[in-house]
Amino acid sequence: MKTTKDLSRFERHLSVWVALCILAGIGIGWLAPGFAAVLDRAQVAHISIPVAVLIWFMIYPMMVQIDFARVLDAGRRAKPLLLTLTVNWAIEPFTMAGLCWFFFFVAFRTLIPSDLGREYFAGAILFGTGPCTAMVFVWSFLTHGDPAYTLVQVAVNDLVLVVLYAPIVMLLLRLSWIYVPYETIILSVGLYVVIPLVFGYVSRRWLIARHGEKWFEQRFLPRLKPVTIAALLLTLVILFSYQGSEIISKPLHILYIAIPYTIQAFFIFSLGYSAAWVLRLPHRFAAPAAMIGASNFFELAVAAAIALFGLGSGAALATVVGVLVEVPIMLTLVAIANRTRERFTKRARET
Repeated sequence: MKTTKDLSRFERHLSVWVALCILAGIGIGWLAPGFAAVLDRAQVAHISIPVAVLIWFMIYPMMVQIDFARVLDAGRRAKPLLLTLTVNWAIEPFTMAGLCWFFFFVAFRTLIPSDLGREYFAGAILFGTGPCTAMVFVWSFLTHGDPAYTLVQVAVNDLVLVVLYAPIVMLLLRLSWIYVPYETIILSVGLYVVIPLVFGYVSRRWLIARHGEKWFEQRFLPRLKPVTIAALLLTLVILFSYQGSEIISKPLHILYIAIPYTIQAFFIFSLGYSAAWVLRLPHRFAAPAAMIGASNFFELAVAAAIALFGLGSGAALATVVGVLVEVPIMLTLVAIANRTRERFTKRARET
């Protein structure tokens, strides 16, 4: 485990680079909207191809670490899987609904028109109901989570999502029917899980066979972390450039939507992380179990909001704001998990 002294100067000032990339993205989107328009056309089933490529670079360092002999062992660990399923499906959608109802219809009722508040609420439900598929691999990697367990928990939650996403959204929005873009789910799983997993497996076997496991562990893997961080920062620039003009023109509404999202993310992470502590889970399971609930399947949320309410709707804006605030929030939670890792390690030694 790297201590603060072991981190490079670049890594120690990561929060500064994140802030600069966010500002750069907003500036590009505002001053050169054509740039974002060109990138926005490169998408399939509401999934941005440029962002998908960057996510591959972020995910690969986690995938190449997966030892498939440990995947079955990770799948037999009931406690962390039951924890993530309980938090993601029995708690998270309903706490998101409660928080957003309070802020949009009570705390901000004089600041947000009632019709627009209902659209924001719908977008928040679409965003908060689906747990993360892709980026959780990045958060797990940055917190030294167990790669095999992270893969298993993503796979299990994706299977549950196919069954429960629509009923929960219908219940919370009091709808009798909802369009679920299953092509987005299938394509996301293929792009963000299957392809990187196959490439990681093949390259892992080839590299170990060619250079040996010692070289792979001590020389190759340490070189991948800068790749993940660089791709993450570039993703921030692209995501914020998409909505640069919206952020400049509606800064207060962006803030109104971001407040309950931020509270929700910290609450869900704290709940999952604390429960993992009570259950005495090792940190390599505790961190990814808490991270998957705090982040969301934003591609699915954006696609569903556009299909149900339209591209220019408040619901679509609410899902996009979720995308914008998620990365900075999750990087903060990564820092919290890393700073508290030693507590889990110390208790394990004492036990």
